[in-house]
Amino acid sequence: MLIASGPMLLLRRLRKRLGNEIRFALTAWVYFTRVPLPAGLSRWVGYEADYLSGSARYFPVVGVAVGALGAAVYLLALRRFPPSVAVLLSMAATLLITGAFHEDGLADCFDAFGGAYTREDTLRIMHDSRIGAFGAIALVLALLLKWQVLTALPSARVAWLMIGAHAASRSTAISLMLSLDYVRDQGRAKPLAQRLGLGAAAVAGLTGLVCLIWPDWRWACGALLLLLLLRAFLAHWFKRRLGGYTGDCLGLTQQLSELALYLLALAWT
Repeated sequence: MLIASGPMLLLRRLRKRLGNEIRFALTAWVYFTRVPLPAGLSRWVGYEADYLSGSARYFPVVGVAVGALGAAVYLLALRRFPPSVAVLLSMAATLLITGAFHEDGLADCFDAFGGAYTREDTLRIMHDSRIGAFGAIALVLALLLKWQVLTALPSARVAWLMIGAHAASRSTAISLMLSLDYVRDQGRAKPLAQRLGLGAAAVAGLTGLVCLIWPDWRWACGALLLLLLLRAFLAHWFKRRLGGYTGDCLGLTQQLSELALYLLALAWT
């Protein structure tokens, strides 16, 4: 019995760890999409603050799912519509499934950074749910630029690029949690706002990197370098203006990273 207790204890620990990891992944899904879980599964997950904190490593996995949906809509729409319409429909699908969560962060950040001079005013404007001129202009330009760039790319490249960009851009956003502090006392991202451990960062980073490798490892290296430079700039900017990051800062980082990858792909073509 004593001999058997060791493997049994290990098995219980593995089952508990696996259960926690599944809860983390499902929490990430619910947090970053508008797609609800079945009632029974939702009760099992529980959505505790610890689960949200642990779910950060799976945000790029959510990006894979969101990008895959956009890619599927794009490929299906290409059967009946020109590429410009197919891209627009795929963008609508990703906006619908995420509730424009990251786009909202982009708009809030442009309003705040464009319309305020002090840290306090920047945080106040960022917290305001209303959209201003800076945010509206930035949002329209970002969406138009995505649409035009993806339409200009070869159709065979677009579908996988959508998946890779959605995953890698979320890896870039989450990486800010490695070195920056969350600056609000309260906020939707507050339960999430724990310093990211190296293990969790490795999982998130590898998810994004793996999705970028196809079709050319040289493209992946260029993309990684671009994301690292963008990440360094944004981290410095957030640190200087706010002393850290907010949830909107993560949304802005995701959007700019995704757009940067699309632009790089077009320049690479």
